[in-house]
Amino acid sequence: MMPQSPATDAARLLDVARRVLFVHAHPDDETLATGALIAELVDRGVEVHVLTATRGERGELVPGVADVEPGSAAFVALREQELRRALAALGVDHHAFLGTAPARDPGATTARRYRDSGMRWVTPDVAGPAEDSGPESLTAATVSEAASDLDAYVAATAPDLLISYDKNGGYGHPDHVRTHDLTAQVAGHTGIPMLEVIPPDRTVDGDLDAIAWLDLSSRLGRVQDALRAHASQVQVDGDHVVHVGGQREPIVVRAGVRLRATEAP
Repeated sequence: MMPQSPATDAARLLDVARRVLFVHAHPDDETLATGALIAELVDRGVEVHVLTATRGERGELVPGVADVEPGSAAFVALREQELRRALAALGVDHHAFLGTAPARDPGATTARRYRDSGMRWVTPDVAGPAEDSGPESLTAATVSEAASDLDAYVAATAPDLLISYDKNGGYGHPDHVRTHDLTAQVAGHTGIPMLEVIPPDRTVDGDLDAIAWLDLSSRLGRVQDALRAHASQVQVDGDHVVHVGGQREPIVVRAGVRLRATEAP
């Protein structure tokens, strides 16, 4: 019998999974990067959990959507509300924020609020947190500190598969990179397999033959509904999404996943 390819192994993990945990950095990432995959798994009867590391405090605001100041408490509340609506559109019943029980190290006495680190380009190819990101930002915490909170959620929910970004965080955002790293650390010491999400339109490192590509175009309508819930950040124009900064890209309905080795990074 011929051995299975790495891409086949990645696809098989999705086929046999019964409880999957998606780990994302900010509200709207779950829909932008993995909305179609989430909807697909929900429709298969998989129990899907989404863990969001920050509340997207440093996001911008689409003009005219709401009379709130970006970064204010009202803005954060709006983003939390948008996330709840998006998850409902995708059919997700289980969500938590990193640092808030049950996604909090049981040895901690208080909740921890990881804040959006923002982003700046350190070099033309390397991104880092904003210069004023502050000590409460996700990237200010060590990987081990944040991973201890993810460990708590994993212990509480017992997923059989973890899904997060690749080591480049999709497009380099430092919070995405940190989210990958802490998820990889937890995968490493728990032995739970981790799938990396591969952006369909960006160069990736590693073995391209290891990527399983899934055509999830039948989930486009669900993803559009979920994206519309994130009205402070994006607008939907047919099968494209327009970001608050004006960037326009196709809605992701061709999902690429790659199995990551489960040793700690």
